[in-house]
Order: sequence, then structure tokens, then C-alpha cells
Amino acid sequence: MRTLGLIGGTSWHSTIEYYRNINQTINDHFGNNTNPPLILFNQNQALIHELQIKNDWSKIAALFVESAKRLEQCGASALIFCANTPHKIFDVVESEINISIIHIADSTSKEILKKGLKRVCFIGTRFSMEEDFLLKRFSKNGIEVIMPKDQNEIIELHRIIQKELTYGNINSKSKKFVINSIQSMIEAGAEGVVLGCTEFPLMIKDKDLPIPVFNTTAIHSKSASDYILMV
Repeated sequence: MRTLGLIGGTSWHSTIEYYRNINQTINDHFGNNTNPPLILFNQNQALIHELQIKNDWSKIAALFVESAKRLEQCGASALIFCANTPHKIFDVVESEINISIIHIADSTSKEILKKGLKRVCFIGTRFSMEEDFLLKRFSKNGIEVIMPKDQNEIIELHRIIQKELTYGNINSKSKKFVINSIQSMIEAGAEGVVLGCTEFPLMIKDKDLPIPVFNTTAIHSKSASDYILMV
């Protein structure tokens, strides 16, 4: 098995899901309790949020580069970022290390295309909804993405992530808001929904919606497992 490095902590709740999913997939593959060689670097989410508020992405990139290099030195042959938003600095980190990084949008695009879909909606942090670092990657893979348009809606989705889900809190009123947001994009033609923040799958399940749900945490974890197993 190949050794994989994980940069997690944004948040630790979703990082646990990555760890759980990857280990379970490898256990299932071997039919026993064989565990994969994983190395985890846990980021300080409070610091990351502080830097995001200051719009200091160069400092965030420096933190991720440092952790990526340490994981590489520890023997990781590839990396994943255990969240969507850090992919904003994907290119910077990739350029500073000698190993590959498995991109969450590439993994998700493959699953969308497997379903025969070409038009999906996307919810995530305001950074991933307002900027195009993920949108461009989906577009490159032939996927059209519908994003929320209303600024107040974007702000509230972001708040739900940072003030509730990253603390592991599931609020029924907030869940209804998220589902209504998705429903409006279904009415605009979305054939599937990308849960583009790795905390949203803690709240939104397949049964909650009438269209296919693409859980980026589970999808990215599966790509990581495939890499480990050299599939």
C-alpha cells in the first residue's frame, strides 16, 4: 500500500470522516482489520479562520506548504486536503512539493459524470461560492455548476458552516434553510447537488433531496483509498 498524507483540522469533525472512510474502505478491501499507512497533520482551525477573515491567503498557503513538506519528509507519497476551501491554495502548495495532491473537484467530477449528469448545483463556504477556484476545475472536467446568487444566502450558508457545523452542531432550522437553498437551484435546472463543504454531509443526507447528492467527503476519501491500494 502507498502512504498517504492528510492535511486536516478544517474542521476536525470532517477530518474524522476522512479517517473513518479510508480505514473502513481498506478494511473492506482486505476483509479484515488491515489499516492503511496514513500520516495526519492537523491544522489549527481557529488560526485558519482568523487568516481567512483578514484575507491573508498567502499565510494560509505558507502553513499548508509547511505541513505538506513535513508530511512528504515523513514518507507520504501523495496528499489530500481534508476540506474543499483549502483547494483555493492548491496550485501554490503543489508547486512547492515533489509529490502529488489528489484534487477534490477532480474526484467529484468523475462521480458526477458516472451518473450521466452535466449540470449540478454547489454549496460551500463563501470563498468557494464567490470565487472560481473549484468552479474552474469542474468546468475543465465538463461540469456546469449553479451557485447561489443571493449574497445574503451565501453569507448564511457560510455562517452555518463556520458557526455551527465546524463545532459539530446540527440545527434543524439551519438544515431547512440549506435544503430550501438547494431546492431553488433544482428549480433552476440542477440535476444533482455537490456538498462542497466537507461539513455539509454531517447535516444533509441522500434521503433529504430528490436529486443525487455528491458527498465530497466520501468521494474524496474513496479516491484516497484507491490511491493507497494502487487501483
